[in-house]
Amino acid sequence: MATPDVLTTATAPATATGAEGEPPLRPLPPGVAELLDRLAAPLRLVAHLRLVHDVAAQLVAWVERHCPALVLDREAVLFGVATHDIGKTLHPEELTGPGSCHEERGRELLRAHGVPDALARFAGTHAVWGSVPVGVEDLLVSLADKVWKGKRVPDLEDCVVAELRAASGRAAWEEFLLLDAFLAQVADGAEARLAYRAAYSPHAAR
Repeated sequence: MATPDVLTTATAPATATGAEGEPPLRPLPPGVAELLDRLAAPLRLVAHLRLVHDVAAQLVAWVERHCPALVLDREAVLFGVATHDIGKTLHPEELTGPGSCHEERGRELLRAHGVPDALARFAGTHAVWGSVPVGVEDLLVSLADKVWKGKRVPDLEDCVVAELRAASGRAAWEEFLLLDAFLAQVADGAEARLAYRAAYSPHAAR
């Protein structure tokens, strides 16, 4: 069984971070690790949330540097991505197979633990960005949840480009090329991240 410090340690094995000397996985936002512990979250889910959270932190930092005119709630994005799949504690079968039951159940679970809907919503919106109106924070959570494993979703990326273009005034093609280059760089680490997640059992809880 993988070591349980996947939840609390800020330092990840080299397979999760690439070459030696690169930044380790960032710790989860305050309160999230404790909540996952109380829910006896499967270790694979914890590993997944830490990996996607780390990618989201890189994504938000890039957006803030590249397009400071875009108004977004950084902390909401990071909390949202760190809890987006928390409903899989109730539907662990969706850790290894398809399913969307975890989405609304995750929102309900977070609200039951005192999380305001403004933050709990990401559990329900991270997979429905194309069918309901969402904000830029929701789009970034969804994007991080795709690109961490190297998956590129053109329609989703177009939505993010539209937000960047509206804030910066630059041409859409220019925003696309800059975002594409950044996402390609992130996707280069997908194989190592997937291997790191796979090392943790989808069944074993802390």
